[in-house]
Amino acid sequence: MGFFSYIFQDWRANRGNVKGRLVLTMFRLVNAINTYTLSKIIFFPYLMFYRFFVEWTLGVELPRKLTIGPNFVFYHGQGLVVNNKVVIGENCVLRNGVVIGHKKMADGSLSGCPRLGDNVDVGANVCIIGDIVIGNNVTIGAGAVVVKSIPNNSVAVGNPARVFNNRVESPIESI
Repeated sequence: MGFFSYIFQDWRANRGNVKGRLVLTMFRLVNAINTYTLSKIIFFPYLMFYRFFVEWTLGVELPRKLTIGPNFVFYHGQGLVVNNKVVIGENCVLRNGVVIGHKKMADGSLSGCPRLGDNVDVGANVCIIGDIVIGNNVTIGAGAVVVKSIPNNSVAVGNPARVFNNRVESPIESI
């Protein structure tokens, strides 16, 4: 998919979200620049500007090596931290305070990073860590701590996250 296709899809997905549109446009550009060594050299000032403005000023850590599918949406992008080895699928939504990355193992090594499927909706202040897979059509409730893989068509809530395999079932009704 081309650079402009991503931009237009992200703009449609973030309608009314000026900060989201700005950050995602800058991210897609820095992601395209990261493709070739020569472009990284030529556009080095932009890479530094992106890091300073988006990460330090706006508080949104979307590293230039990160892989994100089209129609990505983030709301209230403050305190959003995503590791550069995370893979995020299509039509995903992240909210404020979300942390997605690796974890430190008992032997001191670092685990792999999470892979999010398509149509994943992540609530505010969620922590997703470790070498896990979040399936397609998954909703993760606010404040959840996810350390295990979640199957397709599920809802996960709590700390540690409990999984409900049917999206129709409400976690509150099953208590």
